[in-house]
Amino acid sequence: MSGRVPSMTGRLPHRLSHRLVRQMSTNAHVIPFNPEKPATADAARLWATAYRAEKAPKVGTARTLYGAGPDGGHAVLSALGAGFAKERPDAKRERVRKAVGAAVKSVKELEDLAKLTIDTAGEPQAAAAAAHLALYKFSLKTSPGSPFAPGATVPVPEKVEIAPSETSEEWVRGVVTGRAQNLARTLMELPANMMTPTAFTERVKKEFAGLDNVEIIVRDAAWAESKGMNAFLSVTHGSAQPAKFMEIHYKGAPSKDAQPLALVGKGITFDTGGISLKPRAGMKDMRADMGGAAVVVSTALAVAQLKLPVNLVVTTPLTENMPGGRATKPGDIVYAMNGKSIEVDNTDAEGRLVLSDAIYYTATEYKPHTLLDVATLTGAIGYALSDVFTGVFSSSDDLWDELHAAGEAEYDRFWRVPLDEDYGPQIYSSNADLCNTGGSEGGACTAALFLKAFAPGIEGEGDAPPALRWAHIDIAGVMEHTRPTPYMEKGMSGRPVRPLVEFIRRACQQ
Repeated sequence: MSGRVPSMTGRLPHRLSHRLVRQMSTNAHVIPFNPEKPATADAARLWATAYRAEKAPKVGTARTLYGAGPDGGHAVLSALGAGFAKERPDAKRERVRKAVGAAVKSVKELEDLAKLTIDTAGEPQAAAAAAHLALYKFSLKTSPGSPFAPGATVPVPEKVEIAPSETSEEWVRGVVTGRAQNLARTLMELPANMMTPTAFTERVKKEFAGLDNVEIIVRDAAWAESKGMNAFLSVTHGSAQPAKFMEIHYKGAPSKDAQPLALVGKGITFDTGGISLKPRAGMKDMRADMGGAAVVVSTALAVAQLKLPVNLVVTTPLTENMPGGRATKPGDIVYAMNGKSIEVDNTDAEGRLVLSDAIYYTATEYKPHTLLDVATLTGAIGYALSDVFTGVFSSSDDLWDELHAAGEAEYDRFWRVPLDEDYGPQIYSSNADLCNTGGSEGGACTAALFLKAFAPGIEGEGDAPPALRWAHIDIAGVMEHTRPTPYMEKGMSGRPVRPLVEFIRRACQQ
């Protein structure tokens, strides 16, 4: 933090004045500032105090004036950058996120900070989400006590109150989506001994407690066996932890019988690779291989809290992928729920196995008009897109257009990747109908093509349109932020919760 103590501190020595003001004040006022068009005269005065005659700072540069806030607390000035007013709407919202997030991060470590008041710069949803994302910090250190420790309060309480200078529906939406992304971050960060399949389902039940129009069903391995989910079950055999198949049903549409939208999330609560064991380096990050499940349940939570008028079905196959005496072996062949035979060439390509049965079950049991599956599926997508874009494979141009627009609005962006049968020989040339790997080349594309075989109805018959719009969303590249951003720390990201909520919200308006 940096800044100058205003004249109210009198002739006290510079360091002492900072210390006394910090002890007296518990509030901070975040002011995203456009130097070309100040919102108020007071903001312009504070800006001049903070920056004097310096060159206009870049977006997200933040300075704190201790004791200079409107209520005697701190004033945190954060730059929106030159040309803010001329930016297109999506870019303008991202500037606000960066400015608010940088300001919150600059003061969140103050021990006596109790309240943050946020000026929204005309973008309340963006400001609210950024403030909550920036305030988040995961830790299991015991001093001070962690709100994420086993037995702690659920939902996790926020240590600092965040309030807008003016409340609006958009602000509330930003709060809900920001908190939902933080829940996904928490589920992904918790170590695998604290986030087993059973623990995952219990945590989700607590998060949804008291919400209207929600039903949660938790199935076991015996149920999956009765359904013929042998691809899913093949992954469960090496683990001592009981596998679970969780369903969340939210019926918010005017008609409870209206055709639903469906989300399917990969829920591998720890991935060793099974018999095809992963390298030791970085394996601890595989606690987040249930990121797809974390994202879809957090998206559903936001949808239910916002009371969006939609019927939503969420399914998550949950298991560990472990080596063991009963574990599936490379070369084994299993028969999926839809009857297709699958050669398990590599047990570390387990995500597509659990998803194949989950996608087919969800599509045939609940007959959604749109189905999105979300998964930390392939390292290949990370090599292609890094942690900047999330890869999307879709059978529907319209669905892609809608996802793309929602991603741009939240600046959590999607990139369309080929879903093409020309990749087929890589996974069709085995002793089974499908092979669960197709080599390193085009690995994300062959994985998506594999899943396509389990999404019935995506190709219309004759002149009839497809019965199902489907997209596979590979989040392996964006699973973790390895470098901080203005409103996100390093660590598990919880992406893309916000654009998925925005996609569903916009779909409700069509």
